[in-house]
Amino acid sequence: MGDKIKVLMVDDEEKFRSTTEKILQRKGFDTVLAASGEEAIGKLDEHPDVVILDVKMPGMDGHRALEEIKKHSPDLPIIMLTGHGALPSAKEALQKGAFDYLAKPCDINILTGKIEDACRHAEDPKAFEEKRVMGVMVPLQEYTMIGSEENVRDAIFKLKASFMLSISTSRIMETGHRSVLVMDNRNNVQGILAIRDLLELFLPSYLTAPKPSMADSIQYSPMFWQGMFIKEVKQKSDIKIKNVMSPAPLTIEGTASLMEAAYMMMKNSARRLVVEVAGKVAGVIREQDLFFEMEKILRER
Repeated sequence: MGDKIKVLMVDDEEKFRSTTEKILQRKGFDTVLAASGEEAIGKLDEHPDVVILDVKMPGMDGHRALEEIKKHSPDLPIIMLTGHGALPSAKEALQKGAFDYLAKPCDINILTGKIEDACRHAEDPKAFEEKRVMGVMVPLQEYTMIGSEENVRDAIFKLKASFMLSISTSRIMETGHRSVLVMDNRNNVQGILAIRDLLELFLPSYLTAPKPSMADSIQYSPMFWQGMFIKEVKQKSDIKIKNVMSPAPLTIEGTASLMEAAYMMMKNSARRLVVEVAGKVAGVIREQDLFFEMEKILRER
């Protein structure tokens, strides 16, 4: 590959081709244009470094063109352009060997970033190797679980046990789980009970409900809080888990990337995700698992 990255842009829309070509050239790329899958096959003799390939085209569509290009140049990275909401099509493209896919219309900075990533990957595939979610999750058998018919007392003792330093198959668990998974008899996740759920349970309702006018002054009395915590913990320890648990966490595929996990956590204000492999619960990935992986990446540089 020369100093400039050569991009083969394949799209049947003339306006899209010409506009994208001008932008890519301004950003320092060489461009080769093709209006169809058939034309793209013929342009492979110009030795592009990356192919940008639209999925929906008359004649040879993007999926067929992808297969033909891979037969001719197996190592040539191909970025697919898909219509909005065409996720099944995008997944099919990845299964057939596409490097990545983007939805149209796409941000030009994202597109150029993908082009550069594709070239780096072609030169050194190991540079992009990283663990998947299943590689950093806590396996289900090592996570704290409880039945929905058990009570709060059982949950507290099980949570306490999770804070004991335990050896995992791949690492020492630096922190407790801070939650228990609530499971049914088929090993499906019904919900989750976190420390925050317990704090909310033990907080007397009159502290959060609208107060009578004198309540504010009582609150600042030294005796107002005395013995309250002990009383609430003891009185509510027999409540069943199913009555206080939170909904089950969102699920993520074990083969998903760590960035996908981070995005889901941030977007949904979630501290943990349930990991599924082949449709079955396999473990839990927590925000601290991603944090430990950050530290490991920097330590191994």
